[in-house]
Amino acid sequence: MVISKELSTGKSLNQKGAITIFASPDLYPLTSKWVSEYNQLNPGMNIELLKSETKDISAVLKKGNGIGFVTDGSLSEVNNQSPWSMTVGRNVIVPVMNSMNPLKDEINRTGITSAELDRMFRSSENPTWGMLLPNSKNTPVTPLHFYFVNDPAINSGVADFVKENQYKPAGIQVSSEQEMIAVIQKDPNALGFCKLLQIVNPNDQSIAEHVQLVPIDKNGNGRIDYMEAIYSNLQDFSRGVWIGKYPNELSGHIYSVSSAKPKNEAELAFLNWILTDGQKTLNANGFTDLVLSERQTQLAKIHEPALYTTAPASSFSMLKGILIVLFVLVVLSIITDTVLRRNKIRRAIITNRTSDIPGIFDENTVLIPKGIYFDKTHTWAFMKKDGLVKIGIDDFLLHITGPLTRVEMKNCGDKIKKGEHLLTIIQQGKQLNIYSPVTGTIKTQNSNLLNDVALLNTDPFIDGWIYTIEPANWSLEIQFMNMAEKYTQWLKTEYSRLKDFFALATRVHVPAFVMVLQDGGVLRDGILADLGPEIWEDFQTKYIDVTK
Repeated sequence: MVISKELSTGKSLNQKGAITIFASPDLYPLTSKWVSEYNQLNPGMNIELLKSETKDISAVLKKGNGIGFVTDGSLSEVNNQSPWSMTVGRNVIVPVMNSMNPLKDEINRTGITSAELDRMFRSSENPTWGMLLPNSKNTPVTPLHFYFVNDPAINSGVADFVKENQYKPAGIQVSSEQEMIAVIQKDPNALGFCKLLQIVNPNDQSIAEHVQLVPIDKNGNGRIDYMEAIYSNLQDFSRGVWIGKYPNELSGHIYSVSSAKPKNEAELAFLNWILTDGQKTLNANGFTDLVLSERQTQLAKIHEPALYTTAPASSFSMLKGILIVLFVLVVLSIITDTVLRRNKIRRAIITNRTSDIPGIFDENTVLIPKGIYFDKTHTWAFMKKDGLVKIGIDDFLLHITGPLTRVEMKNCGDKIKKGEHLLTIIQQGKQLNIYSPVTGTIKTQNSNLLNDVALLNTDPFIDGWIYTIEPANWSLEIQFMNMAEKYTQWLKTEYSRLKDFFALATRVHVPAFVMVLQDGGVLRDGILADLGPEIWEDFQTKYIDVTK
């Protein structure tokens, strides 16, 4: 049963066995669809849907009732009452042009900036593409036909992008986004802003014929560099939006909010559905769904175990007894683990571990066992007596990522070639693809990593191995690998390259980020751990992929 009504802040929302959902006016139609579809799948559910102004949402959150759905503007107003929020969708506004534009190559190379667009809007002259491409080598007299639709959501986003309090379009007005796309498809000199959904073919998720995204030079350096190259296809673009490579002003979010993390099973089930099958409803209502990796991150957010800081008085004695038992077990575990580790360290002859500065990472802090081959993909390989090759990730890369939270592995029997995708390592939704040092067939996988991924960080050469592989070309491929001494020399170059990467990446993405500057500039251990997914993406493409 679905009850839909205006929100009355004086009414109690705690109806036993019911889910109470409220939405800001701009999201009420979408939320109504969500509730209706979910109710059809779960006819026994009792869902109360309330339409609300932002001030009413704040009042309800203050009482600790219900789940709300709001956009960016409303979120900032309810943040004081909502310590918990989760992204469930997105409203992306994009600049589009005709794919037959005569200056297409130049536009794709340099992109446009918000400042150039603002100057064009302010100009009293007839607009030309030269106004958006001031450094263009082409003759800047190509006319520009700017089309716009009177949509408050689009106009507000563009206004924020060009830093105008009130954006007043000056151009050719069309009645709808559909008409705008039709006009742009016919006009090689056209430019316009629309919602991303409007240019996507629902059947194959491709961009509409004769339409292309206009690249945005976000950092204003006069070119579309590797950190901004997200416009060639929708998959790269969607991921680029998520990790912050697209202007925030043009990428609005849809949030679920609550006064605390939801614990009610019915509420959690509803949110889980929204992040899975419910994503289809976003597209049908003019919004953009989340990319798969973002959905997984948000799903982990609602399913992570709750932490309790207090216990009921009636169970305190039992809790105290349990804690004592746990303490004893932990102490025994630590003693056992210490003994085992000492034995393993004796077996693995480790060299070049000379740094005595805690928390500092350089080429001298890396574990380098002798007798193991190391590949430029930051993996290692070791042939066992039975002829199978055991492979894993080197300690250098694990010093960079910090503690991992999950791995995605291939299956036994899978064939793999040197340089192909080996596995994916994940830290709280941020991920890196690792490539194989050898060619062959996977015979066994280290299933312990699926339950205890920490083995990769703590014991990469013994318990933290990944696969055993039946090699197909071992004698040739080891010629491209190094053993301890040469590998140690190679790491010095890798460390220098690593510092150069972080110096550039953090300057662009995290201007306030400061490396540990000591003895010429060394890096802190686990430097990637606290950095955002946009830097992980750049680390993949500009550090790992270039050497595979």
